[in-house]
Amino acid sequence: MALFSSTDEHQIAKAIADAESKTAGEIVAVVARESNTYLYAPFLWAAIIALFVPWPFIVFTWWPVIWIYGVQLVVFLLLLSLFLVRPLRYALVPKSVKDRTAHRRAREQFLAQTLHTTKKRTGVLIFVSVAERYAEIIADTEIDAKVPDSEWQSIVHALTEAIGRGHPTQAFVDTIKRVGTHLAKSFPPGTADPNELPDHLIVLDDLADDL
Repeated sequence: MALFSSTDEHQIAKAIADAESKTAGEIVAVVARESNTYLYAPFLWAAIIALFVPWPFIVFTWWPVIWIYGVQLVVFLLLLSLFLVRPLRYALVPKSVKDRTAHRRAREQFLAQTLHTTKKRTGVLIFVSVAERYAEIIADTEIDAKVPDSEWQSIVHALTEAIGRGHPTQAFVDTIKRVGTHLAKSFPPGTADPNELPDHLIVLDDLADDL
């Protein structure tokens, strides 16, 4: 299922174009379905739990080893099939790990979308990774030097709050407006400011989209 409808994407694209018309800066919005598959987590947790299965049978029964091994294998396979379900798979991964993974992908997207190559170093990335419930704003050197980190965090907080309330499109539109206000204040439009980067929402449905 698509993360955003075509109408939603049009609203976000319009917000980017409107914001950039008032500044020499560039805004790129990227949303990823996930920043990692975390497929290792189900195998890891199923194996750890299965390791403890034989002990009650060894201590309290006279079952043959092959029976106990069979029970252990069945438990591992049942847990693995359960933990592979997407929501449970994400729940098995500590939040700190998911945050680091999403942060790394945000940095990768800053480079992949060539925000670091804008002429005046005024590119801003708005990045959201849905599975990790993670959002981040990364600004290039010139604009980052003029806006305190606390302001970026305030914008990110408002973005995640709105998404959490079920209004992702409006969340992006409002965030783009706030970022655009900072860009316009510090970097007003010049007489010949090319539109260097795309004005549409970039949706990454899977990790292959990075390639």
